[in-house]
Amino acid sequence: MRKGKITMLLLTVSAMFLMGCGGENKQVGQQQQQPLPFPVTTIPNKTMTAYKTYPTSIQGIISSDVHAKVSGYIQKVLVDEGQKVKKGQALFKLETESLSQDAQAAQAAVNVAQVEVDKLGPLVQKGIISNVQLETAKAQLAQAKSSYNSVVANIGYATVKSPVNGYVGAIPFREGALVSASSAALTTVSDIEQVYAYFSMNESEYLDFLQSTEGKTIQDKVKNFPKVTLVLANGQNYDQKGTIETVTGQIDAKTGTVSFRAVFDNPNGLVTNGNSGTIKIPTIYEGEPVIPQSATFEQQGQVFVYKVNEQNQTVATPVVIKDKNSYLYLVGSGVRPGDKIVAKGIGKLRNKTTILPQEVPFDSIAKPITPLFQ
Repeated sequence: MRKGKITMLLLTVSAMFLMGCGGENKQVGQQQQQPLPFPVTTIPNKTMTAYKTYPTSIQGIISSDVHAKVSGYIQKVLVDEGQKVKKGQALFKLETESLSQDAQAAQAAVNVAQVEVDKLGPLVQKGIISNVQLETAKAQLAQAKSSYNSVVANIGYATVKSPVNGYVGAIPFREGALVSASSAALTTVSDIEQVYAYFSMNESEYLDFLQSTEGKTIQDKVKNFPKVTLVLANGQNYDQKGTIETVTGQIDAKTGTVSFRAVFDNPNGLVTNGNSGTIKIPTIYEGEPVIPQSATFEQQGQVFVYKVNEQNQTVATPVVIKDKNSYLYLVGSGVRPGDKIVAKGIGKLRNKTTILPQEVPFDSIAKPITPLFQ
């Protein structure tokens, strides 16, 4: 009898314990099912600027190779790399010893020919010799003078001068180097007060660009091309805007591209021959639906947002992206202006999750992202 009472007491305690545990589990389940707050924003229509980018190479508007016109050893290099020079300024001095000897010989030939002319002149006047002999002597004198002038000119060419105003490039030849007219350029002088930026588009991009630009003819469209931005090799935007001046209008059969040339003012000489960078061409979209890139996620190559329905449930919705800039997507389809989407914390959500929406202004979410590392 006593054993039976003990058994009944144990059963009663066990039942009470299980009921307590069940209650606690029920409370935990209710807490887990409580909707969590998430920031939600409404999709607006906005004006957005997107950019197409193209690698570019930079050249001065004038880039002139400097060559020796005569053969000789370099005696002096009169300028340094990067130095600003004027047209006609001496850059190199070549040795002229052999040319000086040639000049002396040519001068002597001139003197001899002159003596001959002076001697025959009186004889012709007296009728002792024919005028033909005198004219022959005069012709020889003219030839001797021409040879002398040629040697003197070559002596002048031994001082190599700048053909243009600009900046001196690399100087591969130094004192003691033997150079000639057939040698490589002694240096390059570039005028970089303005610079050209050369870039190319493929055929599809070129056609899209033309069709989106106002104008009936290619010339009209070139005049209406938007101003472009040059991104330097360090990732910084150049402080001068550029103008697209020319386009070949012909597809290169080898590369399948069309070449463009933009011009930039370069008042501080920041960019020069051989610089590289990226050209950014803007496209402006007015009154189009946009979403923050930070409010999207990708699955199997497709972009999704969590749209919030009337029951405050998240609905994973695929969107078609028409264009983008550094922080916004321009939406082609999938969502519309007025739809509500989860703005932040999407990594914590799943499809059909019930949330507690907290409305936030679109502009407080859609901001340019500042990179941590440049």
